[in-house]
Amino acid sequence: MLVSAAVCPCPPLLVPEVAAGAAPELDAARAACAEALGVLAAARPDRLVVVGTADGPGREAYPEGATGSFRGFGVAAEVVLGARAESGATGPATDPERGATGGLPVSLAVGAWLLEQVCWAAAPVSGLGVGETSGTQECVTAGREIAAVSDRVALLVMGDASACRTVKAPGYLDERAAGFDTEAARLLAAADVPGLLALDAGLARELRAAGRAPWQVLAGAAGGAGLAGELLYEDAPYGVGYLVAVWS
Repeated sequence: MLVSAAVCPCPPLLVPEVAAGAAPELDAARAACAEALGVLAAARPDRLVVVGTADGPGREAYPEGATGSFRGFGVAAEVVLGARAESGATGPATDPERGATGGLPVSLAVGAWLLEQVCWAAAPVSGLGVGETSGTQECVTAGREIAAVSDRVALLVMGDASACRTVKAPGYLDERAAGFDTEAARLLAAADVPGLLALDAGLARELRAAGRAPWQVLAGAAGGAGLAGELLYEDAPYGVGYLVAVWS
């Protein structure tokens, strides 16, 4: 059963090495993410699942100890998902040639970095990557499966809102982006499961809102859990919507 969730953005620039400096404009986002992880730990989960967008279609699971790096962004920074893997571990999650971050997709690598910053030790950790094109029902199914894994499951949900807030944004300016982000922030603040499930996947793709699928996995996991939400951070540095919220 889902007992708590944290929603965080996943720009690699959260990692100071990638940002080639502290990137102080993201200090408030980093602080909000740390606060959200504190809420997860306080819920005393017996399992934490980090959910984010995958590099390809469909779903892919990553075990505790899966590794990633930010070599694809020009730095040698490496991360490990939870405890370090046993020596000799194999599989896609530890393949150093897989993707821009090594084994983990970018979103999960950033999630692993956030967990390292707070020295996460509250519960075992695993990861799930979901394709950005995954349909709502596929996301709901994934969420329900996660919630059924243990009696006290927590989620760290990694995903950005739109990338079209300004002319300098990765997706250029789209007048629909601000409204989409405002609605997403409202739904996450209210822990509105039906509202999240009603998000338009096509519009989210057009606005390059990578968080849509992970948010809908959260909605699938939270059905019937009766959680309340709180928005901790909302801003759009670099023209990309970043949201931090907690459900508990």
